[in-house]
Amino acid sequence: MAVDIKKTAHEMIKNGTWKLEGNTFYQALRLKSDVVGIVAYNGGDFLFPETWGGRKERKEAREKLFFILGLDTDLDSLYSEISDSPFSFLAEEFKGLTLPPAAPSPYQALVEVIAQQQVNFEFAQRTIRNLVEMAGEKVGDIYAFPTADQITSLTLDELKRAKLGYRAGYIKHVTELYLKGELKLDLWEMDENEAIKYLTAFRGIGKWTAELFLAYGLRKNTYPSGDLGLRRGIAKIFGKSVKDVKEKDVREILEPYGKWKGLLAFYIICYDRKTELERRRK
Repeated sequence: MAVDIKKTAHEMIKNGTWKLEGNTFYQALRLKSDVVGIVAYNGGDFLFPETWGGRKERKEAREKLFFILGLDTDLDSLYSEISDSPFSFLAEEFKGLTLPPAAPSPYQALVEVIAQQQVNFEFAQRTIRNLVEMAGEKVGDIYAFPTADQITSLTLDELKRAKLGYRAGYIKHVTELYLKGELKLDLWEMDENEAIKYLTAFRGIGKWTAELFLAYGLRKNTYPSGDLGLRRGIAKIFGKSVKDVKEKDVREILEPYGKWKGLLAFYIICYDRKTELERRRK
């Protein structure tokens, strides 16, 4: 089963750094060399700026898009795993959808996850886009996500104008620690529990934020077990009240799915978002 770019883009944070035109996905990227440009993927081919003639630049950009879109996800294995479960209908509902479409860098992921604390997803998307338009670098009609240096150059009042509220202080705090090298985000080698313990030692990063960061920023096989959308989605599927679905219940249900638990959790969250939108429209 190939990745469905349209479905995947539909579930991405609408932060102004990407766009979908027809069947082609465009992403503004900043490479390690600090070169900025728009890279595209049409479902078969990668398209690069003409000025990116170097093999190294194109290789890095291709790897980033693979990571962002989860192009190497073995979706057929997931669908086989849930075929005889209460979640089997999700395979048809979200066929072709990959893991939470990832951020190009761990730093971006952390900022976007903090921006989602204690607010609904739609509001969080607007605040993130506000921040991107305020501090990011425009490339064509989209933006490269702001660097840590660009964000730390903003005052707290300027950050708050992005409608981030108290989260502006958290973003400024962790950005300063990150720039000083006191907060490490390349936690690829840490296991889930070790990484959560490390991250939650910093002000502004609770368990939910740490779990979502690991899934969204590093594509680790984890999920935010206390997330309202995840708990509510499970409640809907099993015909329960959301107050009766605790964190321990979420883990008891999802842990048996092993290497697919994180992706399955994402499908459940997407199912909850979809049904909530349908409910509000009635």
